[in-house]
Amino acid sequence: PYPPGGTVDTAARIVAPGMQEALGQPVVVENRVGASGNLATTEVAKAAPDGYTLIMITLTHNVNAILMADKKPYDPINDFSMVSLVSLLPMVAVAKGDSPLRSIQDLVALAKTKPNGLTYASGGPGSITEMIGELLKSSAGIAFALIAYKGDAPGIADLVAGHVAVMLPSAAAAMPFVNAGRLRALGVTSAQRVDYAPDLPTLAEAGVPDFEANIWYAMYGPKALPPALAQRWNDVTNRYLKSPQAQEYFRQSYMAPVGGTSAEFVKYHLSEIKRWSAAVVAAGIKPQ
Repeated sequence: PYPPGGTVDTAARIVAPGMQEALGQPVVVENRVGASGNLATTEVAKAAPDGYTLIMITLTHNVNAILMADKKPYDPINDFSMVSLVSLLPMVAVAKGDSPLRSIQDLVALAKTKPNGLTYASGGPGSITEMIGELLKSSAGIAFALIAYKGDAPGIADLVAGHVAVMLPSAAAAMPFVNAGRLRALGVTSAQRVDYAPDLPTLAEAGVPDFEANIWYAMYGPKALPPALAQRWNDVTNRYLKSPQAQEYFRQSYMAPVGGTSAEFVKYHLSEIKRWSAAVVAAGIKPQ
């Protein structure tokens, strides 16, 4: 449901060749863009459950459904067959490269001494960067001033320029700036440390209790997809995700391949709806 070149598109294009090889027939990635992802998602929800139409969806699937309230064109749970969780992309807490903030502990301490004095860049109302900022505020018991931008990219640009103090963009967006020395990484939001920055602590390790949040990528089919077809796609996906080739592709994109059963994904999906619904309430974002 998103344009070429983004992380959703990247995840789809990593797994498609492996699926194609396993199935012995073409697997085509089609970018059907529009309505914040809802155009393609609605189309797949209404597609024939014949196993030939799937969709790669990210965390925003849940967020859009929450924000659209009763106006949503689909039910995020009941209008789809959940095939497989594919990968996770953590967020990274970052400050300017020469910032006095050198750790999550520094960030929390400064925020507690200067309530709402610390500025935090978000990608705008309802964005993942805004809501993960709200999760950090509630989990760490701090307050900072949210500065909303029209997307994450201009927020990162202002962070690099020193106009805001901190941000939690995705690792894919943040790490190139970190590696270039233009941003300093303070912590990662995954449950475990990441192999591309093994010295970077998780937020939980840094003292934010039980903190874990990732952007996830998953494959869905239309409602009433026969279990045998859903299982076939799940098997193909999981087999490829375990391959060294797929693991390296995901590592280069700062993602972690996951896989697992459809039942495990359903459980995870429900927990994520609960988590981000709470973030919407905390942020005071009104349904559209």
